[in-house]
Amino acid sequence: MENMKRCRWANGDTLLSRYHDEEWGMFQLHDDRKQFEFLTMEVMQCGLSWMTVLKKREDMRRAFDMFDPAIIAGYDEEKINALLTEPGIIHAAGKIRGMVKNAAAFLRIQKEFHSFDEYFWRFTNGHTLIVPSHSAHMPAKTPLSERISKDMKKRGFMYLGPVVMYSHMQAAGMMNDHEEACFGFLKLGGKITDKDE
Repeated sequence: MENMKRCRWANGDTLLSRYHDEEWGMFQLHDDRKQFEFLTMEVMQCGLSWMTVLKKREDMRRAFDMFDPAIIAGYDEEKINALLTEPGIIHAAGKIRGMVKNAAAFLRIQKEFHSFDEYFWRFTNGHTLIVPSHSAHMPAKTPLSERISKDMKKRGFMYLGPVVMYSHMQAAGMMNDHEEACFGFLKLGGKITDKDE
């Protein structure tokens, strides 16, 4: 990947470059466990730098039972209080409680739709979308991210506003938001759209 151009935000740091080159919007994400991990990372990132989250990712995997929603949904106050003293993770009681509620909501969606994947990708009929104004600027949110966020909030999710949801759509490959000069732009592909699916 050394001779390939990548998105400017991913240059200059090995951790960011590896995350960009191997995960962030490089393919359509269809694995439920990884979806929940990405959603949780997005929530934990609110108000912090993405580098902070990436540096703490392995500790969070260990502390949060490898982001298994079936386990996390059962966390009680004793467990939450213990996590607030766990070394290496982000100590934010509200976010951790939100993660527990999100895990329960995630399980409800799996039960209703057979998988979170089925639920999430139905918003674009399984397509990756490209923002038409992509080369000029990157939006913080879109009407589609607002619609998904609203639906997820109705289902009991917390901290997943339209900006956070758009970030998740990028990471999961639903929205191709790589810079056009980046090798990831062509690798992910997608269809150009000027409206929501």
